[in-house]
Amino acid sequence: MSSFRFKIGDKAVYPAHGVAEVTGIEEKNIGGTRQSFYVLRILDNGMKIMIPTDSAGNVGLREIIGKEEVREVYEILRDRKISVNSQTWNRRYREYTEKIKTGSVFEIAEVLRDLYILKFTKDLSFGERKMLDTARSLLVRELAIAKHSKEEIIEKELIGIFRSAANASAAA
Repeated sequence: MSSFRFKIGDKAVYPAHGVAEVTGIEEKNIGGTRQSFYVLRILDNGMKIMIPTDSAGNVGLREIIGKEEVREVYEILRDRKISVNSQTWNRRYREYTEKIKTGSVFEIAEVLRDLYILKFTKDLSFGERKMLDTARSLLVRELAIAKHSKEEIIEKELIGIFRSAANASAAA
């Protein structure tokens, strides 16, 4: 994992919670040992989290993606050479939950793409619809920050990508 050191005001991604802002770096005495913590505020819900600075990489805290990774995410979203119908919904749900927990923007993009494609062929379960919303929210927020764009613009781009997928599957 990266040994990147965050500063107050930096944006970071915390797995399964999404983009957070580093609002402080605090020293605490834990069991007789002084330890340094990042104080994070999750942008989506305002939740505050403290993570030891020396194990931030181990818990998956990472920097916002760069231009090259943004390009890769869009390639994943446009990829249609996948099959999602072969599994039962609960097996898919468990697999997608694990992918979201990794915090990997690429895994989250795969979950979003797969669920959108599946949505065009069958009704999603309640859990799958909730997971689709979670994946979309995590991805939109990070892409907006990475591209210095508004979330609404990113949402429209994603809708455009998936609308063309719907048209392609309807034509097939």
